Amino acid sequence: QVQLVESGGGLVQAGGSLRLSCAASGRTFSSDSMGWFRQAPGKEREFVAGISWIGDYTYYADSVKGRFNISRDNGKNTVYLQKESLKPEDTAVYYCAAQGCGFYIGSYYPRDSAKYDYWGQRTQVTVSS
Repeated sequence: QVQLVESGGGLVQAGGSLRLSCAASGRTFSSDSMGWFRQAPGKEREFVAGISWIGDYTYYADSVKGRFNISRDNGKNTVYLQKESLKPEDTAVYYCAAQGCGFYIGSYYPRDSAKYDYWGQRTQVTVSS
């Protein structure tokens, strides 16, 4: 059974930091590109960050660029989202997702949620002002 399990969410004050982790099991994700999405109450799910299968390409939403960093450790089948300078508007449930697009970077559509094949169960991040 394929699983993506997020962890590292919680409550943090504005200006603080958190690191989310997404551990994959049931499948080797080393050839998959990975992404993080979030959904705030009453809003649509939105793209946050994406990373190619080997980590040489990264993508970010404008709202998090310069504050968040996505990385991965294929040996551990884990992808990370380091979040700095958190703002109350970063409050949301966060999902990781895997896109089985192969090794060609042109096949990866980081911002298109419909292109992702597997999704995690989510983790809550709350940023207090």
